[in-house]
Amino acid sequence: MSDKNKAEDMEDTVSNEEEIIENEGETQEEEQLSEEEQLKEDLGKEKDKFLRLFAEFENYKKRTSKERMDLFKTAGQEVIVSLLPVLDDFDRALKELSKSEDKEMFKGVQLINGKLNETLKSKGLQNVEVSIGDTFDAEVHEAITQIPAPDKKMKGKVIDVIEKGFKLGDRIIRHPKVVVGN
Repeated sequence: MSDKNKAEDMEDTVSNEEEIIENEGETQEEEQLSEEEQLKEDLGKEKDKFLRLFAEFENYKKRTSKERMDLFKTAGQEVIVSLLPVLDDFDRALKELSKSEDKEMFKGVQLINGKLNETLKSKGLQNVEVSIGDTFDAEVHEAITQIPAPDKKMKGKVIDVIEKGFKLGDRIIRHPKVVVGN
């Protein structure tokens, strides 16, 4: 080979080596970019997981707080339900004592009844308001019996209230027992 050919070969070799070095540099840059993109993608995924977990925890806190408030509202429900017959007995006793001549006893029983009613009201107990002539509502009333209506206006209406109903908060714990006109 002539010197000229050798020089050309060396130049080709040098330029090939330079191209290889450039290609390796580009490959490294591409790897760095793809690695950087991968890290950004991983960071985005972790942020998404964190936000979802945080939202789930907030929902859990709200739910447990609401459940706790509901529990406090109805915590004494069993005790209050067991006292409802006592309220009925007081009503019957007051009705009978009003007929007697002993007004002092009537007054004393009336005061005790009032105190018991006020205590239960402070705990959230309320009467379910029902009066004669109200339209019968199966969601609110419990029909004990149906009798022929005295007139056409009373059909499907409450004729008599047998037992009072009570609510604790927004829930009816005892439906009023009524007689309905047929």
